[in-house]
Amino acid sequence: MSRSVKLVIIGAGTAGLTALSEARRHTDDVVLINDGPYGTTCARVGCMPSKALLEVAHTYASRKFLSGAGVAGTDQMQVDIPAVMEHVRSLRDRFTAGPIKLAESLGKGSIQGRPRFLEPTILEVNGERIRTEKTIIATGTRPIVPAKWQAFGNRVLTSDSIFEKKTLGGRGAVVGLGPIGAELGQAFAQLGVTIYGFDKTERVAAITDPAVNQAMLQALRKDMDIVIGEVDLEKTTNGAIRVLADGEAIDVDWVLAAIGRRPNLEGLDLDAIGVALDERGVPEYDPCSLQIGNLPIYIAGDVSGMRPLMHEAVDEGRIAAYHALTGHKELIGRRTPLEIVFTEPNVASAGLRYAELDLQRHIVATADFGQQPRALMTARNEGILQLYVDSEEGCIVGSEMATPDAEHLGHLLAWAIQQRSTVDKLLQMPFYHPTVEEGLRPALQAARRQLGERRRQPDIPLCHEAADWALGGD
Repeated sequence: MSRSVKLVIIGAGTAGLTALSEARRHTDDVVLINDGPYGTTCARVGCMPSKALLEVAHTYASRKFLSGAGVAGTDQMQVDIPAVMEHVRSLRDRFTAGPIKLAESLGKGSIQGRPRFLEPTILEVNGERIRTEKTIIATGTRPIVPAKWQAFGNRVLTSDSIFEKKTLGGRGAVVGLGPIGAELGQAFAQLGVTIYGFDKTERVAAITDPAVNQAMLQALRKDMDIVIGEVDLEKTTNGAIRVLADGEAIDVDWVLAAIGRRPNLEGLDLDAIGVALDERGVPEYDPCSLQIGNLPIYIAGDVSGMRPLMHEAVDEGRIAAYHALTGHKELIGRRTPLEIVFTEPNVASAGLRYAELDLQRHIVATADFGQQPRALMTARNEGILQLYVDSEEGCIVGSEMATPDAEHLGHLLAWAIQQRSTVDKLLQMPFYHPTVEEGLRPALQAARRQLGERRRQPDIPLCHEAADWALGGD
């Protein structure tokens, strides 16, 4: 059996389904092939269930603030872990319903199975050959679990499996304190589970700025013990898992492996398309068009490894489908990079990270949130914001931060960076009092001082720059 189509999309995750939506603006001649569960990584096992869990954990942790602010009885609150996990799954199921429905709407155009390339324009799946004009690979990634650790069965968990647990033992280890490990480790610690965090280095939550990293490491250590060093696991006579690192041996009931993810490319027979593969087995591709070599094949989403985030997968799905089906030579640009980790305090980066700066050209300005008024009111006064500014043009180029409500500050700065806003221009913007957003102003003022600029006027727009309503007009 065989058929011919205009476009095949491999993978029904965020990138694949967004590519499908974009493709339908141009053609209905599309086949979607998916191997594994539907519902997208984000909705099923990623950002959505984890944020549902964090919302419960952070809210429960705020009882300490209420107690100190005169609200009695908060010490009587108790956590029912099975009920919390059921709450998270119920929300998860709501989030996955839409993506599943979209895939099902294709009818015979949706195939469950693992395809393989016979040629760059011919795929085989479930014994059927499909000749396609263009293909988009959007197969996503999966968590890494070392082979030795797999002997512990379902007591070594990943972000793909932890939300299925009805309950958890009272002592857990999180190995890997990147964004996933930091979020889930802190969440379970705030819910009353004794958590030990392990990592090879002291860098947490993907932070590259040393000062921001130190502030976040200090915050995480309030909720969990953190051990730095290479980790190994071994069985004990009492049935526990012993975690070995830096000369310490700690017995726990379960382990969350958060040490990275690998691309789902096995079985595609990419050798058949004749392109070079990198050390992860990912084919070389144009980072702008997402085209693999000169082939009629594109790659999108987490599998590419470029920007493994949900909103970036959305953009990549659209970019890949647009270029595959329109043939337009004009390339679609990318938005300003924005990453958020929903710990408390939040971690965020916008634009360039510290590790990407040219310190001969870029200046670094700091805002300390230890005394920030709104943060003080909510007893969340910790962390810092680092602002990166081009010393020649005075424009904001990036930022890293670990602050209260960094999810909002990060958005504000990402928008400013994409608009190439300068320090002076941002200082002329309104800052309401008292808000966390006010915490950005000290960094802007510090940046202006480093730029060597003197205030020529108050930080208020000139008349000819202000909108009519700002001048009292209609």
